[in-house]
Amino acid sequence: MSVDIHESWKPYLEGEFSKSYFKELIGFVRSEYKSQTCFPPGKQIFNAFNHCHFNHVKVVVIGQDPYHGYGQANGLCFSVNDGISHPPSLINIFKEIETDLGIPYPKSGNLMRWADQGVLLLNATLTVRAHQAGSHQKRGWETFTDAVIKIISEQKEHIVFLLWGGYAKQKTRLINTSKHKVLTSGHPSPLSANRGYWFGNKHFSKTNSLLEQASLVPVQW
Repeated sequence: MSVDIHESWKPYLEGEFSKSYFKELIGFVRSEYKSQTCFPPGKQIFNAFNHCHFNHVKVVVIGQDPYHGYGQANGLCFSVNDGISHPPSLINIFKEIETDLGIPYPKSGNLMRWADQGVLLLNATLTVRAHQAGSHQKRGWETFTDAVIKIISEQKEHIVFLLWGGYAKQKTRLINTSKHKVLTSGHPSPLSANRGYWFGNKHFSKTNSLLEQASLVPVQW
């Protein structure tokens, strides 16, 4: 079975593709997309991998679920398509970048520009039914994306992992912290941010500083 994912990932992930859980997952996803409205569009399910090639990964951001409103999800966590109103979490991400780095608030919420620089914007679950948050959880996506995190941890060095909120922080157990950097904070959602757990984390300047220490090119956030 072929998966529409960039060639650079295949040597590392083909073992997962052949496992029974993954075959069952793909069967479930195909049936859901035939019978329900689901997001992101089928060709964008693996967008995070297709825009951030394995050999380019230097930062990993962990999200939970794709956006479940029409026209929002494009396969990258926290990202929306051009021309779509920015969801609350993304607004708070951009506000933190604005104060942290002095970068003007952007018009587009499409984070493809980050992915193309080596930022893997990985949701734990890669698909969802329209207007039903969490509807594709516990079907196998988390097994797959946990494997992705482990493989990156094992095969690469000097990756900066950005884990925002309780769910993402649980992924620390998959990461070798002796050779990678993990930055944690509250989630950028209004509930967390308004309680003081997000703003001021300076994760974007800190990430760039860590990349420069590892002789890597900083991200143009």
